[in-house]
Amino acid sequence: MKSDHERALQAVEAALQTVDAPAQKLTAACRILQQLPGYTGVYLYALEEDTLVLKAFHGRVTEHTRIPSGKGICGASVQTRAPVVVTDVGSDPRYLACNLETQSEIVFPILRGDAYLAQIDVDSDDRAAFGADDEAFLARVAERLAPLF
Repeated sequence: MKSDHERALQAVEAALQTVDAPAQKLTAACRILQQLPGYTGVYLYALEEDTLVLKAFHGRVTEHTRIPSGKGICGASVQTRAPVVVTDVGSDPRYLACNLETQSEIVFPILRGDAYLAQIDVDSDDRAAFGADDEAFLARVAERLAPLF
């Protein structure tokens, strides 16, 4: 894992131990992740019935506070129960445009067993910003955030 990912993971772990309210823990995690290179916006959505509901974010404001399961890249992750990496959002018809600057996106599920609880959604202004290191890192972050959902 990259050293900046290792430092961010340690910061997330520390925030989860020191911040009291669950909503503040989620916001702190978003703030920490958004400081990573290429992580322009970080959004945490919880799955409530068949709708993803925005619980916390850091970065650009999004109008997508509720996303039906199956809609967009976030909804695709719910349907496949797997991470979704899009190297060029402009070429992916599933992309729900939030702003013109976003070039790539990664969505990583937060699971408990087979239950899809939530997801980490990261946008980048760089094309092809996310790779295997990001997936491995977000898997570790997701494990730590799962108890909050």
